[in-house]
Amino acid sequence: MLSAYSGGLDTSIILKWLVLQGYTVVCYLADVGQADAADATAIKKKALLLGAERIIIVDLQRIFVEQLVFRAVQCNAIYEDSYLLGTSLARPVIARGQVQVAEQFNCQFLSHGCTGKGNDQVRFELAFKALNPSLQVIAPWRLSEFYNRFHGRQDLLKFAAENNIPISSSPKAPWSMDENLVHCSYEAGILEDPGRTPPKDLWKMTLDPLDTADAPTEFSIHFEKGVPVKVVLGDQEATDPIELFKLLNKIGHDNGVGRIDIVETRLVGIKSRGCYDTPGLTIARLAHIDLEGLVMDSQVRELRDQFVTRAWSRQLYNGMYFSPEREFVENSVIFSQQNVTGQVRMMAYKGNVYVLGRSSDASDLYDEQDASMDSLEGFSPSDSTGFIEINALRLKKFGLQKQKDGQPLTHV
Repeated sequence: MLSAYSGGLDTSIILKWLVLQGYTVVCYLADVGQADAADATAIKKKALLLGAERIIIVDLQRIFVEQLVFRAVQCNAIYEDSYLLGTSLARPVIARGQVQVAEQFNCQFLSHGCTGKGNDQVRFELAFKALNPSLQVIAPWRLSEFYNRFHGRQDLLKFAAENNIPISSSPKAPWSMDENLVHCSYEAGILEDPGRTPPKDLWKMTLDPLDTADAPTEFSIHFEKGVPVKVVLGDQEATDPIELFKLLNKIGHDNGVGRIDIVETRLVGIKSRGCYDTPGLTIARLAHIDLEGLVMDSQVRELRDQFVTRAWSRQLYNGMYFSPEREFVENSVIFSQQNVTGQVRMMAYKGNVYVLGRSSDASDLYDEQDASMDSLEGFSPSDSTGFIEINALRLKKFGLQKQKDGQPLTHV
């Protein structure tokens, strides 16, 4: 059995429960930039204490950024107009790593700690079935013998005390969190009341905009084919993908950029309130959208926005990363980014980020002479007369038909 493990209460209970059921358990922790993963020694010690045969910790941060996060930037990924998919983006990387480790240690079973109401159970298990359908999945929170025993946190704590499972002495926040390099999500507990304002101490990855510096932060992001390749902040320059993204996170954190509080529709159909702070990706996405305005063909952009962005985002949210439709759509993403090369100058201040200017040598679509109101070179104003007349043909027919029907357009 290969069981996903974080060292927290839920996965520690699941680990001990699986051991008591007679499974030989190998634990798996994917490091995708969450703060807890930094304490690897303590996590390993705890897993072995609870009966794991071994624990495998895999650093997946680079793969996460290069293969998923940057692709999300390229297609301006977004779900229901607000959510930048911070959790969804990490799941394919974690799932693939878990299957690879399971194959390495000849495990027959995979286990996870996802609840029966959430999206992640679907994301992980669809990935498992695509990656290696021979592996069987044990999902404790969907087994009656497990969920009938553990109705809530008090039952978990009682089991922990009975089985000498170490529990953090610090009080648990009255909400749940899931963190990675891209974002931190907050849900459940007191947040289940959608009208309740999130407490000031909820947010981990951004400062309260009211508490940020009174001076703005200016910086620039450089792109090649839609991928961020360099961030310049004063005399600081980052080009390594992880360091680059961490620098964007810091800029966003220090200026309170990237907070949202939304009600979203889960894949299983339940409406769920979630709070997210996503500093670096919020900044990178805005810069990328702005650069596309300078260099991208308008018709390609329209098709991409109507189909590709929406489809890729929903595929990631719904756990369909390892699918033929995602591969098909992603090829369109890559094709659309051929000329999205250039730099965007930005300013972050008090919870917002602003574009100051942009430049590119990769496209001739924007021509300062063409755009100038002070020059007629290469353009004849009289040509606009015919352009207007042709576009007005059907509109005139429409207006005349409305008059004939007794519904003239002049009526309010």
